[in-house]
This record gives sequence, C-alpha cells and structure tokens, in this order.
Amino acid sequence: MKDEKKSALDPRIVRTRQLIRGAFIELIQEMDIEKLSVNKIAQRAMINRVTFYLHYRDISEMMEKMAEEMIEHIERIVNEYAPEYENKRIEEAWPVLVKLLEHFADNAEFYKVVLATKHTPIFTERLFKLLSRLVQGKINRAEAEVEIKESANHKEIAIWFGSSALIGTIITWLRHDMPYSPHFLAKRLILLMT
Repeated sequence: MKDEKKSALDPRIVRTRQLIRGAFIELIQEMDIEKLSVNKIAQRAMINRVTFYLHYRDISEMMEKMAEEMIEHIERIVNEYAPEYENKRIEEAWPVLVKLLEHFADNAEFYKVVLATKHTPIFTERLFKLLSRLVQGKINRAEAEVEIKESANHKEIAIWFGSSALIGTIITWLRHDMPYSPHFLAKRLILLMT
C-alpha cells in the first residue's frame, strides 16, 4: 500500500500520465474514439507503447481511470467546501458551486472534450452519478421540502431534475467557451434553485 501511494506521487508517473492525457485530449478532438489507438496516443505523447502499457491495460482502462480521477477531484472540492455550508439555506451555499465551476474553467480543455462532446459518455455518466448523489444529499437535508418527503417518486424526480439541470448547464457553458465567470454563473444558478 505504501509503495502504491509513493509511486502515485512519483513525478515521473504524474508527468507521463499528463502526457498521455494531453495526447488523448488532442486526438479525441481530431477523430472518433473508435479510431483512437494506443499507438496514436503513444506517438502523440512522445512515449513508447510499452510506457503506455505500464500505466494502463488499454484505452478503456485509461478512460475509466481518467473518469475516476475526475470524480475524485470534484469530490475533494465538494468535501473541502461543502461542510461549512451543510446546514444552511441553498442561497448561502453558493461558494461550493463557485469552486466547482472554477475547477471546470481551470480544466476547460479537458472538460470540453470529455463532457461537451458525444465521444466519451463515461465521463458524463460518472459526473451525472456524482451530481445525483450530491443533489440527493441536499434534498435529504432540506426540512422545508414537505412535498418531496411525502413521496419517493417526487424525490427521485427532483434528483433527476437537479443533477440534469446542473450538468446540462455546465456542458452548455463549456460549449459556449464559458461566457460567464464561475462566480456569476454560480450566483445565477443559486437564484434559479431557490
């Protein structure tokens, strides 16, 4: 376990994975995912195929790991900022949303490719599941939502609506080259949610 953590922090491993990720992002913008190969990724990353296979079994595993890393990073942001606003009204919790949107903006190139295109549904599905869990948690804590508490169906619909609206807004925001700042967008989303 120690060696695994140590190797995960090894700068060479981090650098190689960044090169692979960068190559993947560039190539997926140029071609369909079905035409992508380990060879093409390795060439673009300026590594050899063996190096790719030291990190990932195949392209599917690479995408799976990248999706896991994306969700872990987003969860860290939420866990870092959400507890402070846990029991407050939704309009007081907007700093958490600002931090999330800043993360999407800081990594816009990656998210534009993996979320704002139809090539890689694994990333959208993972983000949808995470946002659904977050929305469900918020609904579970909301005391004023008597109607939602009365019926599991209403609660489920509210979760679908909240998570779909949020991910749809983020994707559209990315597709339009983020015309609004994370701060501005977060404030407007909070106003809509209240």
